[in-house]
Amino acid sequence: MPTGDVVVQVFGKTDVGRTREHNEDAFVVADLTTGNATLQPEVRRHVLGPRGTMFMVADGMGGAAAGEIASAMATDVVLREMRAEWSASAAQDPEAFARAIRRATATANAEIHDYAARHPEFRGMGTTATVAGLLGDTLYLAQVGDSRAYIVRAGVARQITKDQSLMQKLVEAGELTEEEAEHSERRNIILQALGPDAQVKVDLTHQAVRRGDVLVLCSDGLSGQVTRDEIGAIVTQEPDLVQVCRRLIDRANETGGPDNITVIVARFDGTALQDPALADGVGHAVFPLADTGQTPAMRDGESARATLAQERPTLPIEVESLGALPTEPVPVMTPTLATEPIALPSATGEHPSVAPAPPERRRQGMFVAAALFILLLALGAWYVFQAASRVAPRPRPAAPAATTPA
Repeated sequence: MPTGDVVVQVFGKTDVGRTREHNEDAFVVADLTTGNATLQPEVRRHVLGPRGTMFMVADGMGGAAAGEIASAMATDVVLREMRAEWSASAAQDPEAFARAIRRATATANAEIHDYAARHPEFRGMGTTATVAGLLGDTLYLAQVGDSRAYIVRAGVARQITKDQSLMQKLVEAGELTEEEAEHSERRNIILQALGPDAQVKVDLTHQAVRRGDVLVLCSDGLSGQVTRDEIGAIVTQEPDLVQVCRRLIDRANETGGPDNITVIVARFDGTALQDPALADGVGHAVFPLADTGQTPAMRDGESARATLAQERPTLPIEVESLGALPTEPVPVMTPTLATEPIALPSATGEHPSVAPAPPERRRQGMFVAAALFILLLALGAWYVFQAASRVAPRPRPAAPAATTPA
């Protein structure tokens, strides 16, 4: 644990958007040391206690009131479990904290699934969940679905969660660029949510925070309408977190507001935090627990393609298209526990984040592909020329000219 204080300033806001009739999003901010889960002044600015602070966004789905019920249940259950299993326990180590977040998320899935099974009118309901817990100088995150978490550092917003979506799989497999995925009509198809299936695979990650870092948690009603650069700019330009939330939501509505919009913004300061350095990594970094079946921090193209091929038979959940409730539960990916232990952190305890493939590498690949294509065309033209030469009749020699005797 770092010495000194960590000061948390936080605010959250949700909005129905411009298209939906009701709001299926939910969020919660909780000081786990005092048990206060409100946005009263004592939580909006507080010194981090020994039990940490929790931030959570949930985006419900399922039609009618099912989405609202699922997201509300998710936030209630996760908060209840964190209070009972973490705040009331004697453990204070980071691994126990991370396990508690993961276990609380899995419990929320089980309870939502059980509720839907007992209420046929709500079958198929579900919700995304992005849970971030701050303990000491580190965030621990549990991810299910495509709500997101960003860290804004030095004016730059970087995503620290990985969407559990079809588009993310296609990007990892090299089938689409990130820009193409953002504009795809299938960008709302997610591969996992809390509730539709009895088991869920929770992606557990962590991120060291530095003095001045800002955490942005949001539903896809924001991330789907406001670019990462815009998020970074608004957070950096506006010191008042209430106004940051308002401006982010206003921007999402200006670009259409097709979905509910929820955002939590938390700024971290204090003597316990280090100043940011250029070498500090920000990104998706798996927290290594050998029994969790963690999502790899990064996959190469071949393994991503293999995973995508295995998952194609599974019916994904399309957030935007679930107008009527299905008569049967919507199947999602069934978690598979890791068969081999995940590598433990280095002696320094750091886990470097893995950035996406650099643009230079993509340009090199495109150049090689273009060169091979041109070579193939040249070989084809040569082959056609040679074949034509063999088939075409040879010209006959001209007959000798007739001579007139003198």
